Amino acid sequence: MADTTNYFHPEVLNKIRRLELRAQHVVEGFLSGLHKSPYKGFSIEFADRREYVPGDDLRHIDWRAYAKLDRFVIKEYEVETNLRTHILLDASASMRYPEDADDSRMNKWTYASTLAASLAYLLVKQQDGAGLTLFDSAVRAQLPVSANRANLHRMVEMIEGTAPEKQTDTKVLFRYLADHFPRRSMVVIISDLLTDVDDIVQGLQRFRFGRHDVLVLHVLDRDELEFPFTDRTLFEGMEEVDLEVLTDPQALRTAYLERVQAFVSQMRSACLNNRVDYALISTADPLDVALTRFLADRMHRTRSRV
Repeated sequence: MADTTNYFHPEVLNKIRRLELRAQHVVEGFLSGLHKSPYKGFSIEFADRREYVPGDDLRHIDWRAYAKLDRFVIKEYEVETNLRTHILLDASASMRYPEDADDSRMNKWTYASTLAASLAYLLVKQQDGAGLTLFDSAVRAQLPVSANRANLHRMVEMIEGTAPEKQTDTKVLFRYLADHFPRRSMVVIISDLLTDVDDIVQGLQRFRFGRHDVLVLHVLDRDELEFPFTDRTLFEGMEEVDLEVLTDPQALRTAYLERVQAFVSQMRSACLNNRVDYALISTADPLDVALTRFLADRMHRTRSRV
């Protein structure tokens, strides 16, 4: 049985338990819950009126409107439904960095896995459904959306049974996943995004075309963001294993940081332009602080748009 304490950190869960993760856009679900569905029914909350047609239930005729309009109209209502969330977790080789991480410093894979598990816990706690997909250049493993607490343990077992080892390739993958998420849902992508930016943007656009509510948690190690190296260093590719560069880091630092900032700005702008929520998260940030800040900011943005 998987050790769930590796991923469900009490300090993280305690700080996020009162935050609600709600969809910005109309979502559809599979149970009666907190979130509005695009389906019109005859329960919960008034939505609109329409012309009466033969066969409609006479109980839903709006008699006040009939008195004013001298014609029959039907009251329609919106059904409240649960949120369906698909968590897409990057399991490519670059997520292993740093490979010498210990208990005092999580690598990107452990950090991102804990983020995924904490989000799933929060969703299930508020009776929403969460599913998990591990990916690199293809789907490595997948669990369907479920609001069952037992699914959380299956998620952890799936994560622990996966070793990040291949290249990232989202060009075909995100299109495939978007086509296999037929219901409008929330899609949370947790990744270092170290692949072709245009491919990522096309994938995000595909999800948005399917009217999914998309969140991107861009997880990078502090070394990638700060480039603290000083001595002559041999850099080795993690996804391109034959790539090795021996260089003086101080001579590259300024140019490197400019490229990283340009990369982050490009991703942030692409998300903004496609109405995708984006958050850059450093592995140096305490998990509870990073997750609470992101969820609180998202809740504020969601409510300000209502």
